[in-house]
Amino acid sequence: MKSNPSTAIRTAALSAAVAAALGTGAVQAGEKLLSDEEFAKAQQVYFDRCAGCHGTLRKGATGPSLEPERMKKFGTEALKAIIYNGTPGGMPSWGKDGILSQDETELMAKYIQMEPPQPPERSLKDIRESWKVLVPPEQRPKKPQHNYDVDNMFGVVLRDAGKVAIIDGDSKKIISIVPTGYAVHILRSSASGRYFLAIGRDGKATLIDLYMKKPDVVAEVKPCSDARSIDVSKYKGFEDKLAIVGCYWPPHIAILDGQTLEPKKLVSTRGYTVTDGTYHPEPRVASIVANHFKPEWVVSVKETGQVWLVDYSDLSNLKITMIDSAPFLHDGGFDASGRYFMVAANMANKTVVVDTKTGKLEAIINVGTKPHPGRGANWIDPKYGPVTGSTHIGEDIYTVWGSDPEKHPEHAWKVLYKIKTKGAGSLFTKTHPKSDKVWFDHALNKDAKIQQTVCYFLKKDPMGGIHCQRLADHGRAVHFEYNKAGDEVWVSIWDKKDAPSELVIIDDKTGKVKQRIQDKRLITPTGKWNVHNTVGDIY
Repeated sequence: MKSNPSTAIRTAALSAAVAAALGTGAVQAGEKLLSDEEFAKAQQVYFDRCAGCHGTLRKGATGPSLEPERMKKFGTEALKAIIYNGTPGGMPSWGKDGILSQDETELMAKYIQMEPPQPPERSLKDIRESWKVLVPPEQRPKKPQHNYDVDNMFGVVLRDAGKVAIIDGDSKKIISIVPTGYAVHILRSSASGRYFLAIGRDGKATLIDLYMKKPDVVAEVKPCSDARSIDVSKYKGFEDKLAIVGCYWPPHIAILDGQTLEPKKLVSTRGYTVTDGTYHPEPRVASIVANHFKPEWVVSVKETGQVWLVDYSDLSNLKITMIDSAPFLHDGGFDASGRYFMVAANMANKTVVVDTKTGKLEAIINVGTKPHPGRGANWIDPKYGPVTGSTHIGEDIYTVWGSDPEKHPEHAWKVLYKIKTKGAGSLFTKTHPKSDKVWFDHALNKDAKIQQTVCYFLKKDPMGGIHCQRLADHGRAVHFEYNKAGDEVWVSIWDKKDAPSELVIIDDKTGKVKQRIQDKRLITPTGKWNVHNTVGDIY
């Protein structure tokens, strides 16, 4: 079976890393549909494109179970068609979009009919062996060694390049291209704003010092084989002292030193589901935020449906409050007050609300099909007061609910209205306290023109219609971030690795494109984070 080089999504270094992380194809049962070499190639593709939604062990989460007995009932030809064309539920059309070749599509159709390899665990000793301090804290600059405004710097994920671009929000100049883990999922700013912390899909965490003349990695460690979430300690007296990584595999959290990323403690997330008490071998950590009221991290454990409040004030006597909610928890953020954490339980079509001040479940809201808000959007509605909104992967609606139980209890945690969008497949929404607009994308829509289209509605008249524009004739328009002033919103045009991508900057007042950042180094840009907004949880 030949692989198409133009659509290959792996590098030699990454292939070696994934093979080491996930093991070999030796654990196979039943008919051997692939050679060992083909199995290894398919394993790489699965890790890159599929594991996030379907799980390392293929037991399903945002996407359905892909366990072999179920897949054999479909057969190779039917599976090829599904993989190539995608599904209405939000799975991309991997073949039609040119991401997978015909050969790779067939490879995957056969691979998921075979037993998945059992990935190895990672002990604290294993993790320590990966830990590197490239620049010790005492050798780092005491103040910025440049004239850029650190608070208005952007970190932009260059997904398939395994890098992060640091861009000056004022001049729009690319200051530095920093090597990180592969397919970085998120960046988080330290409490001080000095550092960006990145976590790659390959489980590698990196600490980027923005004070350096050319921002670069000063420490790194690999707590996981697959990961999505990272954050720091932000409570008064604990600022930047600790960091936490949430792993997809192995299913655990890793607590690190905040200045050096030295591994300190591991805690397994394996446990029993909140629905029927079934033991789950792979409860992955989907999102983490830092509590504003206590020295805690708020950790979303996807498959079991629990929100953990991890008290980091005493690691030797670690306290974890486990709050039962709903599966499968994914991404979320705070309300405008910073008290209530709202996280999408996307396969349950719900939003879970946790009161981080009392440490208790506040509410569970029925929203829409597969909510996917990113961190969400908060604003003041002229009729209902403070509200929060979410986009959806599986439905062409934008759902809005009340989020102020103190001054507007009659509206709190109730769906107030739903806004019609251009179609399903929306991944992110964003606004800013200084903006009069709420933005959303359609990155996973089946129509290429709609994928390239972003929309907004006005806060003063949310039911008055949406305003849309197609930003490019290639790739997908995805993810929003405002600048420090709140008068620009940045959008990624995410294309294939071997195709040109770009960043589009929109004047938020007019809603029109004002500038494009086009550079051959901007390979597959996806998420973007502004230091000021990320430190302050402004969304």
